Amino acid sequence: MSLTITGRNLEITPAIREYVNTKTARVLRHFDQVIDSQVTLTIEPLKHTAEITLRLRGKDLHCEASDQNLYAAIDLLVDKADRLVIKHKSKAQDHGNETLKRQEITT
Repeated sequence: MSLTITGRNLEITPAIREYVNTKTARVLRHFDQVIDSQVTLTIEPLKHTAEITLRLRGKDLHCEASDQNLYAAIDLLVDKADRLVIKHKSKAQDHGNETLKRQEITT
């Protein structure tokens, strides 16, 4: 998986880059078919925002999280992305099972 980290009004330090890498690795434990991911970190006067776009085969997943602390925003973002990937994976697996059930009924 290729990971791109972009900062708006923020310089991406090695510590931030390492933190994002270790946190996004959690998403790969559940679903290893992520082609590309792009993380955008934004700092505004009263809130810090983290966004991620995960490119999968045939679909893009996007989520966003905000908090007063940048590291907390990254944690919230990874939690949301993890739930989104698990939901996508379960839908894809359930869809495959529905096809098998239909074939069994018709035969």
